[in-house]
Amino acid sequence: MNPIKKMVLCVLLTLALIAALASCGGKGDTADPGSADVDTEGKILVAYFSAAENSGVDAVSSASVVTVDGEAKGVSQAVAEMIAEDTGADLFSIRTSTVYPANMGELIDYADKEQDDNARPELTSHIENLDDYATVFIGFPIWWYDMPQVMYSFFDEYDFSGKTIIPFTVHNGSRLSGTPAKIAELEPDATVISDGFTVSMQNAANAAEDVAEWLRGLGF
Repeated sequence: MNPIKKMVLCVLLTLALIAALASCGGKGDTADPGSADVDTEGKILVAYFSAAENSGVDAVSSASVVTVDGEAKGVSQAVAEMIAEDTGADLFSIRTSTVYPANMGELIDYADKEQDDNARPELTSHIENLDDYATVFIGFPIWWYDMPQVMYSFFDEYDFSGKTIIPFTVHNGSRLSGTPAKIAELEPDATVISDGFTVSMQNAANAAEDVAEWLRGLGF
């Protein structure tokens, strides 16, 4: 890892620790939903990428997990399931042939190299009926102020023209990190909602009420 990124990492970890200590009751960090115009009538899909489900080990052994109702889950998976429960959406897990390290420090280094290489990890799960969905929630962790590189593979594979994309992220201090705008660049013929949901990894297990409030703000 280059020295600049090491310095940034130290700052991010410090901010994450401060956020965890200052948080109250495990509340999530929602963006103001504003007056976003979302079509809530059509069929809905929640697609998400979780490092824990792609680490090659039992999820409970991965660093990217939370425990919800006694069950260990990938952090993005936990939030995705909250959204699906409140909206009646179908769930889709983005899987790749890449085996991500379970150790957090090793995962950070691996993500750094993937980003430097502008990698496009191979997808091993595929949405067979994308045309059926009018709205697609898309979730992922923030790695180095950006989406994981596998998300670029995901947007390369699918054309979301005419659909509404609603991003959600889990983070260690970076929140949405400009990813809605980046998704809008990758999918120019889709409607991308900028008021995505974002929650710190430390608070994700207790984010159900915040998720529900955010969804109500979007009209669900």
